[in-house]
Amino acid sequence: MNNVIVRLSQISEDVIRLFKKSKEIGLQMHEELLKVTNELYTVMKTYHMYHAESISAESKLKEAEKQEEKQFNKSGDISVNLLRHEDRPQRRSSVKKIEKMKEKRQAKYSENKLKCTKARNDYLLNLAATNAAVSKYYIHDVSDLIDCCDLGFHASLARTFRTYLSAEYNLETSRHEGLDIIENAVDNLDARSDKHTIMDMCNQVFCPPLKFEFQPHMGDEVCQVSAQQPVQTELLMRYHQLQSRLATLKIENEEVRKTLDATMQTLQDMLTVEDFDVSDAFQHSRSTESVKSAASETYMSKINIAKRRANQQETEMFYFTKFKEYLNGSNLITKLQAKHDLLKQTLGEGERAECGTTRPPCLPPKPQKMRRPRPLSVYNHKLFNGNMETFIKDSGQAIPLVVESCIRYINLYGLQQQGIFRVPGSQVEVNDIKNSFERGEDPLADDQNERDINSVAGVLKLYFRGLENPLFPKERFQDLISTIKTENPTERVHQIQQIIITLPRAVIVVMRYLFAFLNHLSQYSDENMMDPYNLAICFGPTLMHIPDGQDPVSCQAHVNEVIKTIIINHEGIFPSHRELEGPVYEKCMTGGEEYCDSPHSEPGTIDEVDHDNGTEPHTSDDEVEQIEAIAKFDYIGRSPRELSFKKGASLLLYHRASEDWWEGRHNGVDGLIPHQYIVVQDMDDAFSDSLSQKADSEASSGPLLDDKASSKNDIQSPTDHIVDYGFGGVMGRTSRRP
Repeated sequence: MNNVIVRLSQISEDVIRLFKKSKEIGLQMHEELLKVTNELYTVMKTYHMYHAESISAESKLKEAEKQEEKQFNKSGDISVNLLRHEDRPQRRSSVKKIEKMKEKRQAKYSENKLKCTKARNDYLLNLAATNAAVSKYYIHDVSDLIDCCDLGFHASLARTFRTYLSAEYNLETSRHEGLDIIENAVDNLDARSDKHTIMDMCNQVFCPPLKFEFQPHMGDEVCQVSAQQPVQTELLMRYHQLQSRLATLKIENEEVRKTLDATMQTLQDMLTVEDFDVSDAFQHSRSTESVKSAASETYMSKINIAKRRANQQETEMFYFTKFKEYLNGSNLITKLQAKHDLLKQTLGEGERAECGTTRPPCLPPKPQKMRRPRPLSVYNHKLFNGNMETFIKDSGQAIPLVVESCIRYINLYGLQQQGIFRVPGSQVEVNDIKNSFERGEDPLADDQNERDINSVAGVLKLYFRGLENPLFPKERFQDLISTIKTENPTERVHQIQQIIITLPRAVIVVMRYLFAFLNHLSQYSDENMMDPYNLAICFGPTLMHIPDGQDPVSCQAHVNEVIKTIIINHEGIFPSHRELEGPVYEKCMTGGEEYCDSPHSEPGTIDEVDHDNGTEPHTSDDEVEQIEAIAKFDYIGRSPRELSFKKGASLLLYHRASEDWWEGRHNGVDGLIPHQYIVVQDMDDAFSDSLSQKADSEASSGPLLDDKASSKNDIQSPTDHIVDYGFGGVMGRTSRRP
């Protein structure tokens, strides 16, 4: 009996421990679902806002059309012969004014309609992702959590009672009937059946809720993702990025699943050891003392028990780690797959190829647009490595052209770019873009001139990193770092706000624009892997320089935390447009004439601007040892820089361009080769070092953490209450720093 009591106490301890671990994972799943629904609410509100603006613009357009029709009717009623000669020019001028007003309102309506379409597309994609995540949680995750909570319970309980039965059968044969009942109960222990019983008893709790339905705004009848131009190209790019990301995630998650299955089998082997037969203890005596002595000498010895339990707990910890990793990966795959399938259906994906793979739709060329070239630089101050306040005052640009243009380009083509701001671009292309901006040109204004997204992101970071005075002045460094000591998020936001309002107005306008963009970019972290924490790692050293005399190792973590807080709570920190005039970042940006006619551009003639794409030459064959690789799958290049090849093709690699790409050659053509699609025959250490050497220019960009749960748990929900301290009366008292 003592042995049984010990084992039952151990089972109780194991059950409590497993339940706590399962509860932690369950709470994390709840937080993830809450985050998904909050994101859905945010994009829905954005869609409603743009749709309201579209309706307003449409009503104004109709009003202008009525005025035009009224003017023409009025002109027709008056006889031409009776009209005095001097009144004719005046009436022509009135007609021209009405026509001009109509054209302006037509352009405004088209712009708002495009913004509404983009916002609706984002809403529908997030709607599909949210429904998929909620459905997966109730159909798969809840069941898996129950299995996880039950891990080994039935096997341990069965082993304990079999020990008890073995002793009792040999001690008292008169108790066979009662023991048979217990044995039948033990034999009927079934984890799957018990799980189904619990779920059937509480079916209202475990049944998936109804799917979220699309909520149209003010009579909007469009309830599907629109794939017409000019958003078709963007959707195609997003489709290809999702397809590539899903392929990588599925491979990684499959490896995690295999490891999880192997760990589960190891645990099952530990928990199903047949050590319950104690018949050997009754060879000389039927007393309980004999059982006690025999047990103490064999499997129930304290040393063996401690060793086995230590191995079991270590294996359990590893299992839970992999289980959490697998759940996170599968949840991410579910959301991305839902978006992928919706885009595939919308874009009219073709039939599967004979080999069983899906052929991605080809990206059409970007539409050629006529641009108004910006004038050459006539300013007396440098753009890069200069003083931003002086440049803004001298140029009249509230947002420097390099910041506005780079953010616009990333908004249009790079929000889903994996590892953006972390993966370095081509140094040659970065220098080419930089030199164009220094000359007063806008190399990103022409959509026909395709640029590498990572190079554009590198230019934006290079501009802020090289400013003569950092965006966050060194004089306020200690004040900003001290806010990290405040545990209350609302109070911390208020403290940062009070520091920000002491900065010059021109700097606050640029900060507001930049951090609104970074917050928007972090909303695509499922696809680009850049959540607020990872963006803070990349931008912390760039925006907030550590003063001399401070320990950079200890200060950098605090700097990143400050930047992350501002990214998450930018709306509560920076003043609104009413409180502080100046450009405000918009999530749904457009190209074409709307961009060229912004309030910060100079008027000019309509002309087409040509730019030369910068290409980075690879190292010659004589200078670097080459590596041979074999293609695992077919691959079709999605840009002129990417090589296309068939499965089994022989490839020649020069060096590792990034974590996901190689530079190499195929059929005499040089270009980029994806790492996930090839098998490297001979991996030399020198080539793995080349990646770190190339990343020296981006020293501020730290690697993405494998486990981002700690950082994501710090992200404040959009529904959390933030006290609005307001800038209305504060900005008027702010002194402008020289």
